[in-house]
Parts: sequence; structure tokens; C-alpha cells
Amino acid sequence: MSKVRMLLPIVIGDYTDFFSSMHHAKNCGTIFRGPENPIPQNWFHLPIAYHGRASSIVISGTDVVRPRGQGPPSGNSPPSFGPSQKLDFELEMAAVVGPGNKLGESIDVNKAADHIFGLVLMNDWSARDIQAWEYVPLGPFLGKSFGTTISPWIVTLEALEPFACDAPKQEPHPLLYLEEKISRNYDIPLEVWIKPAKHQHPSIVTKSNFKNLYWTLTQQVAHHTINGCNLRPGDLLGTGTISGSEDESLGCLLELSWNGKKRYS
Repeated sequence: MSKVRMLLPIVIGDYTDFFSSMHHAKNCGTIFRGPENPIPQNWFHLPIAYHGRASSIVISGTDVVRPRGQGPPSGNSPPSFGPSQKLDFELEMAAVVGPGNKLGESIDVNKAADHIFGLVLMNDWSARDIQAWEYVPLGPFLGKSFGTTISPWIVTLEALEPFACDAPKQEPHPLLYLEEKISRNYDIPLEVWIKPAKHQHPSIVTKSNFKNLYWTLTQQVAHHTINGCNLRPGDLLGTGTISGSEDESLGCLLELSWNGKKRYS
């Protein structure tokens, strides 16, 4: 078995990454915009997402090359260029679409679970310096598109049923197309371990939980298709970084180090 080479479990047609953890959204907003208004008004009304790059999704264990790109300028100097100095992980999970929907039709939020085959673990690699310089006004591009890692195994929703739990209460109340009769998350403990160079053993750097997500998987599917966008079997829908409220539950180095201002070891 040690010689077995795992492959991607699906052919991924399209990839969307959401931004569904309120704690992650608040922390990132505070880091980049200040504490006065860290979460934009629209975040509490819709599951924000961006369209990612399916071609660079790889299986766990695949080497990821440190990306090159532009970084923010210092003072009156031009932008920097070179290998990213702020390569980061993002602790995520992703839904694998089962049955899709026809172009021009939408998926009812209360039937959306029937369109989710299962979940995989996901690491949305992020070059924070490249991302910070490029993301205004259209969002992530080269800071994200160089690589995303997923696990080789898909865990079906049926297998996760024993771990279902209530989702957080949403205020303000969501619009009708996002209103669920039963709003559920999953109690799935998640950990990130890092093994530094020249170290014999890995060390744990964060512990989070899937239930920290504010927007549910089914709300993500319903919102994705409300405009008539067609999902197809094998499409991948990332949750976004799954951060909790405690310092030890933050889902990326950007938060753990507060963008490099706090020493983390």
C-alpha cells in the first residue's frame, strides 16, 4: 500500500471558493481595513465567493511550487517582484457536486443537499503578498491560482449524518431563497500540522471545526445557482477558511500571525 499513488477522486470541471466563516471574515477585515468596519455589509446577506482555477487543483502530497508575482510597493518604490514571501495555507473543506442543474434553473435551498455528493479536505494555498497587491477591485487571481490541494477520499453526506448539528443563528434573517427549514452544519474537528525543514516530527498549529461556518453548504449551493448558473457533477465548492473564535482555532497563518505582526512558533 505504501507504493500506491493516489489520484484526484473526480474530474473537476469548475471550482468556486466561498468565504463562509464569520470569524475569518472579521479577522481578515480587521487586518486589512481596521477594526471599525471589518465585515462588509453584504457579507451577512449572501455567501460571498470567487471563481477559482480548477486546472491547478492537485491531490494531497503533491509538491506546490512557491509562486512568483508582484508584491505591494514600499513607499514611492515600484511594486516588488519575485517569489512570494508570505506563502500561506487555508484550512478548508469542499463540497463535491453530485447531480447538477440545468442552465437557467436554480436549486431550492431545502433540496440542495440532494445535489452534494460529499466532502473533501482542502488547502487553498495563498500568496498573501501577491494577493494583497492585486485583489482590488476584482478579487484574488495569481495569489490563489497557483495551487489548491484536496484529499483523495470523498466522504459522502450520508456517512456524515451522525455528525450533523445545528448551524449558527443568522442575523439579519436571510432572504427567502436562503431560508432553510432545517439549517445544519457538521461537527467535524479539523487540525493542521506542519513539519518544518530539518524537524523530525510535525507540530500542530491550529484546531478548528466545520461547525464554525456561518453559511451552510446548502445555502452556498442555493446562492450559486439563484441566477441560473448551472452546476455540473464533479464541480468543487470550497467553504473558505474555517476559523473559530479562539486563537488556537484560526485557520491560516495570516490570522495566526496577524499578518506577520505576531510571532508564531
